[in-house]
Amino acid sequence: MTIDTYRIAACVLVAATASTPVMAQDPAATRDGPRDVLRDRTIIVTAQKRSQTLDDIPQSISVVGGDTLEVQQANSLVDYTALVPGLTLEQSDPGNSRIVLRGINTGGASPTAAVYVDETPFSPSTGQSNGAVMSGDFDTFDIERIEILRGPQGTLYGANSLGGLIKFVTVAPKLGEFEGRVRAGAEFTKGGEMGWNANGVINLPLGDIAALRASGYYRKTGGFIDTVGIDREDANDHDSYGGRASLLIEPDDAVSVRLTAIVQNIRANSRGTFDADPVTLEPLAIDPNTGASTGGRLTRSEFYPEKNNVDYRLYNATIDWDLGPVSLTSATSYSTLDQAEVYDVTYQLAGLADSIYGGPDTDPLGFTFPGMAGQEKFTQELRLQSAPGNRFEWLIGAYYTWEDGSLDQAYLPFDIGTGKAIDPSMTLPAGPNGEGVLFTDFLKADVGAKYDEYAGFGSVTFHVTPRFDITAGGRYSHNKQTSRIVFDGVYQFLVGEPAPDVQNGASNEDVFTWSVSPRFDLSDDAMVYARVAKGYRPGGPNVVPPGAGPNFPRQFDSDTLISYEAGMRASTPDGLLSIDASAYYLDWSDIQVLVVYETAVGPIGGDGNGDSATSKGVELSATLRPLRGFDVALNLAYNDAKLDEDLPAGNGGYAGDRLPYAPEWTGGVSADYEWTLTGDSTAFVGGTLQFTGEQATAFDDAYQTTFGERLTLDSYARIDLRAGVRLDRFDISLYAKNLADSRGLTSASSFGSRPGTAVLAAPIRPRTFGINVGADF
Repeated sequence: MTIDTYRIAACVLVAATASTPVMAQDPAATRDGPRDVLRDRTIIVTAQKRSQTLDDIPQSISVVGGDTLEVQQANSLVDYTALVPGLTLEQSDPGNSRIVLRGINTGGASPTAAVYVDETPFSPSTGQSNGAVMSGDFDTFDIERIEILRGPQGTLYGANSLGGLIKFVTVAPKLGEFEGRVRAGAEFTKGGEMGWNANGVINLPLGDIAALRASGYYRKTGGFIDTVGIDREDANDHDSYGGRASLLIEPDDAVSVRLTAIVQNIRANSRGTFDADPVTLEPLAIDPNTGASTGGRLTRSEFYPEKNNVDYRLYNATIDWDLGPVSLTSATSYSTLDQAEVYDVTYQLAGLADSIYGGPDTDPLGFTFPGMAGQEKFTQELRLQSAPGNRFEWLIGAYYTWEDGSLDQAYLPFDIGTGKAIDPSMTLPAGPNGEGVLFTDFLKADVGAKYDEYAGFGSVTFHVTPRFDITAGGRYSHNKQTSRIVFDGVYQFLVGEPAPDVQNGASNEDVFTWSVSPRFDLSDDAMVYARVAKGYRPGGPNVVPPGAGPNFPRQFDSDTLISYEAGMRASTPDGLLSIDASAYYLDWSDIQVLVVYETAVGPIGGDGNGDSATSKGVELSATLRPLRGFDVALNLAYNDAKLDEDLPAGNGGYAGDRLPYAPEWTGGVSADYEWTLTGDSTAFVGGTLQFTGEQATAFDDAYQTTFGERLTLDSYARIDLRAGVRLDRFDISLYAKNLADSRGLTSASSFGSRPGTAVLAAPIRPRTFGINVGADF
């Protein structure tokens, strides 16, 4: 759970690597022996909503192929974000992840990076359903590639792509082919429990014009963090399971119909955080609530069993019709996202219990935080585009989406001694500071939100000469939102508000986004480009907490980002060396943040807008192939993302402060070698060194007041090794992740009423060894 999960509470408690990033690995290289061709620049991507080679796209893009994902055991978001320069992740639980591209992040309630699965937009458009952290942690088994587009993508992809976009491209059914693959494995983590996985895929031809492809997987990830209180070992284990099915029908050469269904479930039994010293971020020696020794282990206070269940459902129908001079595409999508979580927040609300019962030694209360978030989303997009190869190439489209989101959260007391919820009729025993108080349902908030958007968009590419072209595009969007919020609980009584309290909100806005991209071919093997583009993130109705009064703003505005970028791609004619480089400057205005407002009952937090921020940097990736089957890859990213002005008072962000979870330096180097043993048998070895630089966490005024500085995560490096053999249709591989057992941190939060005692820190997985076996048929 990230700090966004506490969004409703924050409103009231303030008052009380490396890889080959531009290459999709050639499947023949891993199934039929080492590469016969040293360099292949004909990578096909769909970043601009038409099939193009990578060298035809005038913007910064990384492509990670499915075979690379499999070889490097990059099974989830936390794994493959390390493979891409300029991409970082704030994650404490599976299924709760905030994607950060080029440092564009303030910790707001809405996402700054969009997520697509084929033609299906998945990420929420607003923050009313916990949208900032519900990114879509899809398993990568049987994924053809992942495309990562850096910089605003508002022209073709619309809202919430102001930082960029991640697009999962699944493997399409293959006509006339019967094939399949099964795979299973196990892994062992230092100080944790064993994990295992099993998955399989089959491709079935259905006559001459149709094929069905179906895959399924189950992944058990062992825990390695213990809990103190209810004494659970390796409590942060989780399961991820699901499958995909896709039917392709091609009645003739001009028409293609593809129907796809995706199901994924994540079942996490606890948070992936430990109680850390607020200054050193090392594990606490003594548990702050129980006084028990931790023995230097990774532990966390927990008095109530936790869970985080996340379910994804995606359904899509895509029709492509080639009409000769033009082609028509219709993409119809429906998706649901459901989350049910229960977290023990006894430690976070300890100060509240102190104020009633006199101190930590006399606290009779524990607190749970049950929450349910949901989103139902329908999208229809129509595109008409010209045939490729003309001097003018154009694309026009129309887009419509509706979203129905919900977020239900509560803070409920329970008896620490028994672990049971307190009966609503029970009056708690009196504490030193007063008489007993009925304390059931301290705070409940039920949020319902609806979002509708209509958009028209288009782009045109003019080939001025055979080597020089300009692409320009624009998108007009209109969105409207409504919300209904119901507050209930004891807090209503404390601030003098009715219970339940029902609030309705509404907003609408019109937005125009655009992009201009000139591109010039220096030679057949080198090109340079520039790009200027605008992206936006919708505003919306505010969550107005109890007691806020009439001066609390009822809505917040959209924020916008303009990107200035220049880059180049080049390779030697023989493919020995390839280089991709880009430099960018991002101007971010009216940034959305959690703002603290002064009200009649004291300072209260809600959504709002700050002034501006700037992100600038350089990204470089290079691949060297000195021998057949031998690849060396390097990537390096420098990012300087800072606030231009102070955030509104009480937020802890000041001019010159780095944006959250935006490390200045990231990078890595990898080497892989594959050679023929005999006949169709090959062997491979490889290794990767990944580096993540120092990064600041979320803006936190309470922490800065206590310690006089921002909570910052140290830099860390991770070493991974891999080796294996492929024997005709069978393969076996061994791997080691985090070989040096680095304790890097991906997030840390000091949220709570005792900021001087401990913070919650999320570590990367300790040293892990694993084995996988597979078979093709």
